[in-house]
Amino acid sequence: MIRRRSATPPYKLLSVLLRYPDAALVEARDEIREAIDELPDSASRRSLAEFGRYLDGADGGELARAYVETFDLYRRTSLYLTYYVHGDTRKRGMALLRLKRLYAAAGLELTSGELPDYLPLVLEFADLAPDGAGERLLREHRPALELIRRRLRESESAYADPLGAICGGMPRLTPLERERIRTLAAEGPPDEQVGLQPFAPPELMPGARV
Repeated sequence: MIRRRSATPPYKLLSVLLRYPDAALVEARDEIREAIDELPDSASRRSLAEFGRYLDGADGGELARAYVETFDLYRRTSLYLTYYVHGDTRKRGMALLRLKRLYAAAGLELTSGELPDYLPLVLEFADLAPDGAGERLLREHRPALELIRRRLRESESAYADPLGAICGGMPRLTPLERERIRTLAAEGPPDEQVGLQPFAPPELMPGARV
């Protein structure tokens, strides 16, 4: 479930940790703990160890409720990365289609029913993609990732630890990135409400051919 190629940060592990804590994830807690323990000593490893203790300290129902309350009820901590830049606009549809094509080229098949900007899918792509393509994609979405991390810290969510491990594995923020984060935090995403069908046409939905 969690075996990965040699990579820093451990993208496959992070992808697992940020998915909905279903029965399979709860049953894999021992394996998750072992995977965290095998990481080289670093601030990211210590953060993930703390998150592992959070997983061990709650039952499946508690974990599921906390996940839904954290990521599904409030858009300010949504794990759908293109929302932060494009909102529910037509431009988001093109961004989603681009992601699906990137995944297809890397051999990543979308079978989970999620849109391709769902952070665990982006992390899975980062684990599979050659030549640093996954890292570059994460860098493109750095402002969104930093906003999510900041808001999770403000709410004292345990999920701030995996987000911190993702952001902590990236280069230092540039002045331009800092400015983009400030702008997004102040203004939020565009508010052109076009509904699901206009911004997510059938050809880019999971299971559709590209």
